Amino acid sequence: MAGHSKFKNIMHRKGAQDKKRSAMFSKLSREITVAAKMGMPDPDMNPRLRLAVNAAKAQSMPKDNIQRAIDKAAAAGGEDYEEIRSEGYGPGGVAVIVEALTDNRNRTATNVRTAFSKNGGNLGASGAVSHGFDRMGLITYPASVGDADTVFEAALEAGAEDVESGEEEHSIWTAMDALHEVSKALEATLGAAESAKLAWKPQTLVEVDESNAATLLKMIDALEDDDDVQTVWGNYDVSDEVMAKLG
Repeated sequence: MAGHSKFKNIMHRKGAQDKKRSAMFSKLSREITVAAKMGMPDPDMNPRLRLAVNAAKAQSMPKDNIQRAIDKAAAAGGEDYEEIRSEGYGPGGVAVIVEALTDNRNRTATNVRTAFSKNGGNLGASGAVSHGFDRMGLITYPASVGDADTVFEAALEAGAEDVESGEEEHSIWTAMDALHEVSKALEATLGAAESAKLAWKPQTLVEVDESNAATLLKMIDALEDDDDVQTVWGNYDVSDEVMAKLG
């Protein structure tokens, strides 16, 4: 297991948590509804739903909102969301994977394509970049939950595969099929996680210079601001110096 490496992921760059609360709740609700529709509406019997509910609770989503999202899955004529993955390249040759939950495939595809093309990116075919990523489980905790060594020991005991600790959070990586099990074990020692979900971990990182970084971040913002987009992953690495220059 690796120790305290400095991994930068599109999803976790500074500012990604500063979205409007209503938009965040909408995305969380959509994941809860999909998870409940795919399995039992009981979080204790449905691992994906349990993770979705825990993620919502970590963001202080009201209990009534969570229950409404679960109930919506069983409602007659309720919204039926489809999972869509788009892949392509952003400025500087960065590989990007976009995951969406949508009730209108054409709308989502058009919006994603536009976000890429308007910001120096190119949308590719399915599988264009995902071969450069590993599909894994990702559990995140705020830095305040404990120091790097404490989290590392807890993750090791819980059966995680890798831990990366930074100034703002701890990222704990698991095998794809061990996400629920490791998450449950960590909950007993560290409390509820800030998030726990399947993720795309890049096998190698691409360093992005100042000339491409601003456009790349603009593209990511455009994608994340779309209501249908749940998560955006990439293999980019922007240095602290470049981020400081960008403000």
